[in-house]
Amino acid sequence: MTDVDLLYTEVEDDLRAVVRSVLTAHCEPGAVTALYDGDRALVDGLWKNIAVDLGLAGLLVPEADGGAGASAREAAVVLEELGRFVAPVPFLTSAVVATTALLGSGSALLGQLAAGERTAALTVPLTTAAHGALPTASADDGRLTGTVTSVAGALEADVLLVPATGPEGIALYAVSTADARLTAVVSLDMTRQLADLELDGAAGELVVADGEAAVRRALAAGTALLASEQYGVARWCLDETVAYLRERRQFGRVVGGFQAIKHRLADLYTAVESGNAAARYAAATLATDDADAPVAASVAQAFCSDLAVHAGEEAVQLHGGMGMTWEHPAHLYLKRAKADQLAFGTAGAHRVRLSELVEVPRP
Repeated sequence: MTDVDLLYTEVEDDLRAVVRSVLTAHCEPGAVTALYDGDRALVDGLWKNIAVDLGLAGLLVPEADGGAGASAREAAVVLEELGRFVAPVPFLTSAVVATTALLGSGSALLGQLAAGERTAALTVPLTTAAHGALPTASADDGRLTGTVTSVAGALEADVLLVPATGPEGIALYAVSTADARLTAVVSLDMTRQLADLELDGAAGELVVADGEAAVRRALAAGTALLASEQYGVARWCLDETVAYLRERRQFGRVVGGFQAIKHRLADLYTAVESGNAAARYAAATLATDDADAPVAASVAQAFCSDLAVHAGEEAVQLHGGMGMTWEHPAHLYLKRAKADQLAFGTAGAHRVRLSELVEVPRP
């Protein structure tokens, strides 16, 4: 393991400022809440702002392939801000997971994703862990057949990356969404709505021959960088709750002045700062392909997935009656946190994985 600098660079700070400015202007909480009533008008325009106008769809793509040539550290900063706004855009599913699966493939699709011309989704259930079993379709002479449930990002994608098993093992195929049957699922987190996928002899273009390695690499990147989104969710919950409790008065006193409230906020602050360190370390080791990256990713997920839920619950409770209302955005963050808690493996699954990685004997 090499020394890792967890401090934000000037470039990362500037990137954060730009992303936050765009999200402040275009991702108003009321428009996000409207997704739960079936109004997805916000999604396409906001994704264009992020992917094309800011050029962030190609953040992880090398310059030679038409991308920005940035690293996981910069992608983590973007995800922190997307988490802070619970932004309903497929950055994680397309610009991180699907893009990572295509790196080094030589596919023209990679450049199209980088330019924001197309959006892709890796067709595995959102709960699939990088170290777990991989569900696959079957491939027969380029024709794919199979069913996959709970796929994230598929509704926003125009191309699906499908792991399929054929005579040579698992390969990765690109399939147009027009050739697949997608069924939207009413999801707990409608800002990242899931879909069920059915393929019945769909035509697939082979994009990666060693599909298993590509899929596991993509899921590992998603695991590590999801922690930054979870940190962003938790940070919003902490900041907004502290701001509210500084103003809210009860029994003639500012609510934030009560000792019991101070203790809860102090504990939450400590946890959020720890989550930031864990998420930053996961992103930094991923960026340098450090040997400690798998350990860092599982540590970050084991900690940050529960942290985000805890922060969301505290935000709802400490906002009192207002926090329980549909109009207040606290529920958006709690729902995102609960959904993220299952993504890429649960906290418990990552603790088990950690015991294997660091060779802790089981009782």
